[in-house]
Amino acid sequence: MPRYVRFTLFGKPSYGLAQDEGVRPLAGDPFDGGRDEPQGEVLPWDVITLRPPTSPTKIVAVGRNYVDHAKELGNDVPKEPLLFLKPPSCLVAHGDDVVYPEGESELVHHEGELALVIGRRARHVSEADAAAHILGYTIMNDVTARDLQRRDVQFTRAKSFDTFGPLGPSLVTDLDPNDLALEVRVDGELRQHARTSAMVFRPFELVAYVSRIMTLEPGDVITTGTPAGVGPLVPGDRVVVAIEGRGELENGVVGG
Repeated sequence: MPRYVRFTLFGKPSYGLAQDEGVRPLAGDPFDGGRDEPQGEVLPWDVITLRPPTSPTKIVAVGRNYVDHAKELGNDVPKEPLLFLKPPSCLVAHGDDVVYPEGESELVHHEGELALVIGRRARHVSEADAAAHILGYTIMNDVTARDLQRRDVQFTRAKSFDTFGPLGPSLVTDLDPNDLALEVRVDGELRQHARTSAMVFRPFELVAYVSRIMTLEPGDVITTGTPAGVGPLVPGDRVVVAIEGRGELENGVVGG
């Protein structure tokens, strides 16, 4: 199963195929048909800098998409997808730090999620055709200032701080998203554990629903919600989100 990564070398952004020993650069990128055109030699991991695997125009997030998470927050389970947006400026890569917004929030939580990346423009797409518009899947940590979420009427401030969107490390195609194990560990302690089959609204259903509201462009992200077990992060923590078939997304937390 191919794993695409986005990286910089000498400041130049590129895409490549992840291999055990490093990255094999692509002639183009997965969005323009260059996915099957590797070129040049493998670049060792220690000479490149990983970036989030896509540069989206928008990140569409889904709230309360697992029954147990809705219940742990004291909320009703939505009868239709509960959508909100995260800004692309929140994104950071695997290995980057999440910056705790000291002075703004006193309660920051992790939220491990399966994210899908759009490969073809999608507008009024049917659920049956949704898979053809998805390039692949990756991992997101929808970091949230929970105290601000509770205080505000809507989610924007709580979800939008710079670094509140770890995404990566790679983009995997040819993956069935409907029954994958998902877990979150903080300093080795298991915090969240579920299967994506427990989602209220499944990935293809979400693509169809969102595409009736807004046009999804290649590279856009839909992050599909988090299960129960969300909990606090503090400076010094290391948080790992792992999804079966997708690998692990790891980030440190620092004060800021």
